[in-house]
Amino acid sequence: MTNVAETVVDIIKDAGVERVYGLPGDSLNGFTDAIRTSAGVTWEQVRHEESAAFAAAAEAALTGELTVCAGSCGPGNLHLINGLFDANRSRVPVLAIAAQIPAAEIGSNYFQETHPQDLFRECSVYTELVSVPEQLPRVLEIAMRTAVEKRGVAVVVIPGEVFLAESAGRKKSAPIRASQSIVRPGDRELGQAAEILNAAKKVTILGGAGTEGSHRQVLEIAEKLKAPVVHALRGKDFLEYDNPYDVGMTGLLGFTSGYRAMEACDALLMLGTDFPYQQFYPSKAKIVQVDLRGEQLGRRTPIDLGLVGDVGDTVDALLPLLDDRTNRKHLDSSLKHYAKARKDLDELADNDRNRRPIHPQYLARLVSELASEDAVFIPDVGSPVVWASRYLTMNGARRLIGSFSHGTMANAVPHAIGAQSAFPERQVIALSGDGGLGMLFGELLTVRQNKLPVKIVVFNNSSLNFVEVEMKAAGFVNFGTQLDNPNFADVANAMGIHGQRVEQPDDLEGALRTAFAHDGPALVDVVTAQQELSIPPAISAEQVRGFTLYAIRTIMSGRGDELVDLADTNVFRRLFD
Repeated sequence: MTNVAETVVDIIKDAGVERVYGLPGDSLNGFTDAIRTSAGVTWEQVRHEESAAFAAAAEAALTGELTVCAGSCGPGNLHLINGLFDANRSRVPVLAIAAQIPAAEIGSNYFQETHPQDLFRECSVYTELVSVPEQLPRVLEIAMRTAVEKRGVAVVVIPGEVFLAESAGRKKSAPIRASQSIVRPGDRELGQAAEILNAAKKVTILGGAGTEGSHRQVLEIAEKLKAPVVHALRGKDFLEYDNPYDVGMTGLLGFTSGYRAMEACDALLMLGTDFPYQQFYPSKAKIVQVDLRGEQLGRRTPIDLGLVGDVGDTVDALLPLLDDRTNRKHLDSSLKHYAKARKDLDELADNDRNRRPIHPQYLARLVSELASEDAVFIPDVGSPVVWASRYLTMNGARRLIGSFSHGTMANAVPHAIGAQSAFPERQVIALSGDGGLGMLFGELLTVRQNKLPVKIVVFNNSSLNFVEVEMKAAGFVNFGTQLDNPNFADVANAMGIHGQRVEQPDDLEGALRTAFAHDGPALVDVVTAQQELSIPPAISAEQVRGFTLYAIRTIMSGRGDELVDLADTNVFRRLFD
């Protein structure tokens, strides 16, 4: 007899799934036992189900293929929810198997009873409860197809006893993989776009995650329009490299050059981006937006024309309709401004004559310089994302992934688990904040137990640093953000992971080289400056007032030494260099 769990494993294996991330539990036993006896699908155990969802999301982000995580009934699968929100908002295909209490007990307030099909509805593109074995494999196949075609999370809720029931024997569908289609606007819409762009004198391009696989097309249209290319964070590893039109990033983490190139244009061409910050869009330009998902058109800013299509397909069809330009004034001005902005940022990423504490910019720069040519970088949300976005260099082979849409703490190490599991020979570097690392600290045990050679670089500033910057900008005295950390390197060594602590800038390069060359997991605990400011490219009057209020309130609360440290870190060292 073939049971339901064995059928589930066969179907996900046919779809190319090679591993399932999760934590076992009694309601999940039928499923995990089917994995145990299968050939071709492995069980990747983590210490917390949230990490299982993160790991699956990271693998899906890197491969573009369906991945799977699983959780037992009640609290087990409930722990998946934050990682599933991250996966769904990152638009990666993940199937979550959520075990359920015995079907006959549903509705009785049974031990560990929840209703996962309701809980996960907001963070999924499909969710369904399997009440009888006859619903499978059809419900599973619908879920998987929806996940890969809509690029999101699908949740199938299965009571524990259903896993062990005899499979209905329904004929399986063909292996479920994402379809490949050509998607572009109609000729009339393309003509309207060309009319707007041809009439403009200064065009700027803003590209995001939707430009993946369309590097050539973006450069070709940039050349045709003589347009500077600004990227959102999720477009960095697809647009930044080998791009003579690149003028950096915009947004809260971006450069002045990216903001200026957008504000100065009279036409903005948005390619595959859902860039969320309305205040960074140009105030007067006409806007043409291209997106594969029509529901996203005009969501962030009023647009003059919305085009539904794949970026590459759309640009290929649009290029013949565009006039050839010779006037490079807007492009050259934007490139000149970018060169200055880049130089100013790079000057901050120095050894500072071996003075403590270490500047996080210097740490990020060294990580980029020493990492392999195809490294995967995964920063924690918070200040590590700032330094990663500004100082990691992309080259077309490297990848930068993270919780860039959901914005959750503690993503770096769990994401790294999925990335390293999928690519055991590839260098995977987690850029962890001390707050994020501590939040899911147990996953260091997963890294060791699963023998994953992840390299973990800790930005240890003994604070929730980005929260402190936000407090300062709003005029609040820092409160509740201090972290009394252990020596993370000592803890790593006690776990059987290579660990080294760095407090002096002169010791940093050697420590990183040793960690990156280590045959196994490694952690470098770097004591970085707590008062380093990450200023956005456009500062509002409210933020200026906020910093002034912060200074006044800090002095009045008897903590004026914070202002001295702030000035020493961000001003005095630059003045006397």
